[in-house]
Amino acid sequence: MGQKFRTLVAAAMALLLAACTGAERIAPLANKPEEAYRLDSGDTIRLIVLESQPMSGEYTVSDAGTVSLPLVGPIPARGQTVPDLERAIFARLQKDYFEKPNVSVEVKSFRPFFILGSVARPGQYPYQPGMTVLTAVAVAGGFTVRARTDEVSIVRTVDGKSEEGVAQRSTQVRPGDVIYVFDRVF
Repeated sequence: MGQKFRTLVAAAMALLLAACTGAERIAPLANKPEEAYRLDSGDTIRLIVLESQPMSGEYTVSDAGTVSLPLVGPIPARGQTVPDLERAIFARLQKDYFEKPNVSVEVKSFRPFFILGSVARPGQYPYQPGMTVLTAVAVAGGFTVRARTDEVSIVRTVDGKSEEGVAQRSTQVRPGDVIYVFDRVF
């Protein structure tokens, strides 16, 4: 009986220790002010070229980070702001096709964010500008009964590098974020 009791106590202590070392070891995620949005794979843009109706349309940034336009070919888009991409398309069209093209670019749909862990419906969801962790959880059906509701983990790609950090309910969500909602210990 003594050996069984010691094994149970050791298992309980290991469980408590594991629960205490989860999210706390991850640094807080900086809730920096929104800077200009940078395009990445999976974003869809709407392009309008007044001089060329066939070129106008919707284009998705490829896995290679480019948008492929008729006549022009691929143009680098990953890491570019919308005005940067507009200028690049303008320059390419001006060089080869039109004297002074009228080019307009806007983001039609952002790449999705992902939410996992203790939410009602974990999965992939469309991003909407202005989302916070709390609104992302609401989109995923809310917290489960076992969820730790005070903080979550977010993995975010910034300048091509993955960053992981602890985030609060008010932290801004960005396209491509992977949010993980932890379980409570008890």
